[in-house]
Amino acid sequence: MYVKKQIRGLPAYAPGKPIADVKREYGLDRVIKMASNENPYGASSKVADRIASVASETSIYPDGYGTELRAALATKHQVDEKQIILGNGSDEVIQFLCRAFLSADTNTVMATPSFSQYKLNATIEDAEIIEVPVTDSGDHDLDQMLAVINEKTRIVWICNPNNPNGVAIDQNRFRKFLKQVPEGCLVVSDEAYYEYVTSTNFPETVSLLEEYPQLVVLRTFSKAYGLAGLRVGYGITSQAIAQAIDPVRPPFNNNSIGHQAALAALEDEAFIQSCKEKNKIEMNRLENFFESQGFYVYPSETNFLMIETGIPGNKVFQAFLEKGFILRSGEALGYPTGIRISIGSQEENDALLEVAPQIFASFNQAK
Repeated sequence: MYVKKQIRGLPAYAPGKPIADVKREYGLDRVIKMASNENPYGASSKVADRIASVASETSIYPDGYGTELRAALATKHQVDEKQIILGNGSDEVIQFLCRAFLSADTNTVMATPSFSQYKLNATIEDAEIIEVPVTDSGDHDLDQMLAVINEKTRIVWICNPNNPNGVAIDQNRFRKFLKQVPEGCLVVSDEAYYEYVTSTNFPETVSLLEEYPQLVVLRTFSKAYGLAGLRVGYGITSQAIAQAIDPVRPPFNNNSIGHQAALAALEDEAFIQSCKEKNKIEMNRLENFFESQGFYVYPSETNFLMIETGIPGNKVFQAFLEKGFILRSGEALGYPTGIRISIGSQEENDALLEVAPQIFASFNQAK
């Protein structure tokens, strides 16, 4: 069996433990999942109504062009619909970009730790991967990223805010960086958590597309919009890049229900604003608790926190798991003594804060 050399031994994506398995394994009646950065408030009620209205139409292929959704996104962002790239989640748009622009004689630049799909898809295309460590504060080292770009660099990835630590790059630093990137190199600003950002200095990247045609902005319906189970994401870029990528997009890569759900979600900005406000309140509660324990909490513009506890991440993960909380160990995310926690609802966070002091007290006693 002759498998591509670059994917031999490459690990497959490992999803978190299912809630049902955790309940059964530990004899628990309730398990709270706070590992996947999902919206704890679900989706707008408009979404379920819209899904119900098209649920009987599953025998018909979806609109392969996504005409309605493209038009709605073009209106929302004030761009031409031909500048929109629709994906099965923004992950698939990342795959399109790598397939279209990367090969064995090229390289790509990214921060580390950052979102794993940049490296995975670049590896599959056999491109050279140049990783630049984030700073001690968790920020992209933009100066060093500029320094390693060369004539073979085809894509630079900027995860903003960065996953897994939530740290964001401000408008001035991003624009300064963008001005210095060679025109032939794509700059991908992956903004999966854009709707949660509260900073007034966050880059408004869509408005920069006309000035910087090599810029690609990624957004998703999986986070604040609450459509993670339907896999709808998109990119916004120049028409030239969007049209260059389109041949690698599979036919019907979004389904009809996903299209309609996304359209309904776009109609309810009040729901998004409510989620954003509640997320900030609950994030502050969790941040205050972990800081009171003497832990470092990375400043986050997302719906999750990366906490440096000084304790091996897998041990903290296991301790919370046994109490019915699925968190994310930092060991697989580049933070060996960190833990990543998705911000839950008030009720979920109350439950977490009830057990957390005793869990950390037990670690202190074990020292």
